[in-house]
Amino acid sequence: MHDDPTAMPAGVQYVYLASAALFILSLKWMGQVKTARHGNWAGIAAMLLAVLGTLFAGGISSQGFMWIGVAIAIGAVVGAPMALIMPMTAVPQRTALSHAFGGLAAALVGVAEYLENRGGDGLSTFTMGALSTEMLLGFLTFTGSLMAFGKLQEIITTKAVVYPGRNIVSMSTLALAILSAVYLTLNPHSTEAFALMIGASLLFGVLLIIPIGGADMPTVIAILNAYAGLSAAAMGFVLNNKLLIVAGSLDGTSGLILSIVMCKAMNRSFLNVLFAGVGAAPAANAGPKSPTGKTIVGFSIDDAKAVLEDTRLVIIVPGYGMAVAQAQHAVKELANVLAKQGTDVKFAIHPVAGRMPGHMNVLLSEADVPYDQLWEMERVNSLFPEADVAIVVGANDVTNPAARTDKTSPLYGMPILDVDKARTVIFIKRSMNPGFAGVDNRLFLLDKTMMVFGDAKKVMTELVAAFKEGAH
Repeated sequence: MHDDPTAMPAGVQYVYLASAALFILSLKWMGQVKTARHGNWAGIAAMLLAVLGTLFAGGISSQGFMWIGVAIAIGAVVGAPMALIMPMTAVPQRTALSHAFGGLAAALVGVAEYLENRGGDGLSTFTMGALSTEMLLGFLTFTGSLMAFGKLQEIITTKAVVYPGRNIVSMSTLALAILSAVYLTLNPHSTEAFALMIGASLLFGVLLIIPIGGADMPTVIAILNAYAGLSAAAMGFVLNNKLLIVAGSLDGTSGLILSIVMCKAMNRSFLNVLFAGVGAAPAANAGPKSPTGKTIVGFSIDDAKAVLEDTRLVIIVPGYGMAVAQAQHAVKELANVLAKQGTDVKFAIHPVAGRMPGHMNVLLSEADVPYDQLWEMERVNSLFPEADVAIVVGANDVTNPAARTDKTSPLYGMPILDVDKARTVIFIKRSMNPGFAGVDNRLFLLDKTMMVFGDAKKVMTELVAAFKEGAH
């Protein structure tokens, strides 16, 4: 459906204007932890207004409304379980699937527009260019997001899959997709170029993700979000829908900016994350060696309690292990217990802790941890040398000192939380298995580190119980 501003009711134009304003406010509010919930509600309201405005803009037949209703019902059947059943640990996977669905939807709209109008004169060079961009970005987002979902869910290997000449293969595939899109723009009736562009775009989405390792998946999610947004913006030009252009552009540019910011925070090259297979573990790396010959043993709850008594400053470092165990509420309870004994408790938040940006902030916010206790990496790192104890709850890669010293490590150069500078480290972990990047953590080998093995929620609950028993 093409929106004609001259025929559109004035009320609908005002609804679109309000929706666009809410989208902008949503992005602004979601940029800060304190206002993130307002941003979420603003985004929901903006999308609801956009959908209602489009439905009442005119030009939809009764049969069209019937098919829209069927599509909404199918979407609700698929989307409701994703929102209600999936645990917080699966939010990154759900996000990747959402990007896949969004990219596929935009691409299929492009395919429908092309097939409907290719026989006539309705496809100008500009419209065909927007259509080609929409389909190219949409299809590569679809397959790329499915691959990202597979890695996050560990259906496929989380390690970077690298092979000789991978950059040449990837860039050649992308070039083929772009050249086919350009040729299709100039020759709209070429079904061969149409099919070739779709095939190359789908293949490039796969090639884009497989050489990227687990440590860089949060950045990949942001990039795929940007592609989906840009595809939607191109669709707005095709459908002459100004609100879709605004919303898609906001989504696309914010995703790109987030990707660049995260690459900077991780000391990654933006182009390398895309094409160079950053995150591949070197085959010759035999793992960390203990400089002191330390044998790693497990400490008890009572040992941890004894260290935490009469502390002045404790910094808690949450990670994916906390999310898996749903331990955020138990962690908050321990923070309350420590605060009652006069301990200053802070939470250290790494920008890529977990498997997507803001993962830890969302979990701790759900447990009602005060915003002023959440300290970003740049602020909190200077406090670790003053901390009596740093408690690491399932965070692995973001605390690994190898990122500073080992040039053979896939983590090398990534800024980390300076946990190893605290006087004592209590590391709560299920086992000695490496983190998502597949790299052993040298923090385990330090004499100051106490390994407490077990489910994070169980360990935290028992630790709180031990403090309460000691108070009686």
